[in-house]
Amino acid sequence: MFHLLHYGLMPRVVQDQSHKFETDELFRKLSEDTEIKVTSYRDKPQEERSQRFVNDCKEGHACVAFLHTGVNLMLQFYPPSGPTDKPTKEYVDFEKDPTKVVLKSRFIMNGVCVQLKGWVDLKRLDGIARLEFDYDLADQEDRVVRARLREYEERQIKNEFSLTGSQLMPIQSNQLSSSTGPEASRNHHAHRYNPY
Repeated sequence: MFHLLHYGLMPRVVQDQSHKFETDELFRKLSEDTEIKVTSYRDKPQEERSQRFVNDCKEGHACVAFLHTGVNLMLQFYPPSGPTDKPTKEYVDFEKDPTKVVLKSRFIMNGVCVQLKGWVDLKRLDGIARLEFDYDLADQEDRVVRARLREYEERQIKNEFSLTGSQLMPIQSNQLSSSTGPEASRNHHAHRYNPY
């Protein structure tokens, strides 16, 4: 991790994600069923807010807050590989209950891969949700970190080899001249590196 930070490659995840998820106080609270509320379009009438929320979900995004912790989230309802034409039923499901929408969102929070699972009442715009540790996404991100670390270490080895493999050739005393001018300048800087 230190090597990546030093090299300017900020990892998106911490080194031991599962341990942080299990021991961090905030994650412990959010991993239990917790009341959530839709936070968007507060200046609109309730019916309009509800319709806009439905449209947002169908477009693949929504804003909710965990009431007891004050955590606000901008959720996206797509797989980690990227947006699709529209969210699948795995991420946004209006069919299980006509009064609710069942939601799933996968993302990285505080360096830990998690997934939100819950539901929102379409009239009241509140509901219940919890965070779970996302093992699949965590494995993907860990592989990315390891790959970047290997690239960094390979570059370091190449740089060290190019420096240690180069030798400064000795300069004979008759190569230097006390005269001035371009010739004297060239002789004065007659240091060459021998890569062999």
